[in-house]
Amino acid sequence: MARVTVEDCVDKVPNRFELVLLAAHRARGIANGSAITVEPENDKNPVIALREIADQMVQVSDMREGLIHSIQKNVEVDEPEAAAAPVLAPDRRLPMLGRDEMGRDGVIDTMTEEQLLRGLESSTPSDTSSSTNGRGERDRGERDGREGRDPRDRLDRNR
Repeated sequence: MARVTVEDCVDKVPNRFELVLLAAHRARGIANGSAITVEPENDKNPVIALREIADQMVQVSDMREGLIHSIQKNVEVDEPEAAAAPVLAPDRRLPMLGRDEMGRDGVIDTMTEEQLLRGLESSTPSDTSSSTNGRGERDRGERDGREGRDPRDRLDRNR
């Protein structure tokens, strides 16, 4: 029965590959609860979808659009008209790094590497279970040879 149905559909959708995609998409829609436009006759969803295409009970162009929309990951959205979203005056805009005046950006980038490392060390939470040596004293790395927490100390020692 399905072969005869495919043969009946080829004149409605000349490309067999597109026919398979459209019928599979329609069969999934039927499985998800879409209304059936032909008598089911104890057929499975793919056969019902092919029969609907053969009897022209569903528009092929609508099925094609639905299939394309279901496959698309990025749906194109029309950009708003210029009149719909007025641009703010330059004096009312918020500063944006790298996109506004270069004089403003220079003030932000004044932290040295030393300041950054000190800030990172002070913000790192200490793990008391692994950082004590059993006597309640802080383990300063004597067992594994680490002199401190500064990563540059390890680089200098390895040279």
